[in-house]
Amino acid sequence: MKIKCIAVDDEPLALEKIVDYIGQVPFFELVGSFENGVEAMVFLQENEVDLIFLDVQMPQILGTQLVQVLKQKPQIIFTTAYSEYAVDGFELDVTDYLLKPISFRRFLQSAQKALNRMSPDTKPEQPKASRDFIFVKTDTRLVKVNLREIKYIEGLKDYLSIYTASERILTLQSFNELLGQLTSDFFRIHKSYVVSLRQIDQIEKNRVKIGDKDIPIGETFRKAFLKKVQ
Repeated sequence: MKIKCIAVDDEPLALEKIVDYIGQVPFFELVGSFENGVEAMVFLQENEVDLIFLDVQMPQILGTQLVQVLKQKPQIIFTTAYSEYAVDGFELDVTDYLLKPISFRRFLQSAQKALNRMSPDTKPEQPKASRDFIFVKTDTRLVKVNLREIKYIEGLKDYLSIYTASERILTLQSFNELLGQLTSDFFRIHKSYVVSLRQIDQIEKNRVKIGDKDIPIGETFRKAFLKKVQ
């Protein structure tokens, strides 16, 4: 499987570096590179891609503005020298946020995040954890959590909040890192929620109910989720 990518950056040297990095990742396929967002937008109107490496601060149209006008939004990895755009990245649910200058090691971490985030229909099967518990880091401690006790997991700005029948556990960890430790009983149904399938009481058109908690089903995740439970 290849992840089709484009790179967009108004700085030629920065664009050249991203293009070079993409060429070194076996599961990436570069299908275009552009020095401004307008050219990229025209390309995207007629071509589908899986991932955009996108500079934020560009003339004509900002990278954040380009993401907002796309009808079919692929994965986005922002590449920028300005850390103040991190909040915008979180709100736009981008896959990652790379601060320039970008090392190849950091680029590879983003590449793995993009691969992990591919939908179940296109992503190669990966082995799930066989244990019935995990350890999560809270402050300076590792806390053992029994998987059968987890109801759902909520993503906050910097933390994940794990809800069980008896407690709420905060951990500084990404969804992708945690999903790799969970069994197939868990499924991401929204950019901010992972649920335990065994804990679901009801499924409605755009939400699931776990106890007295209503959890939204994100449009991006709906098809794969319904396929999983039917």
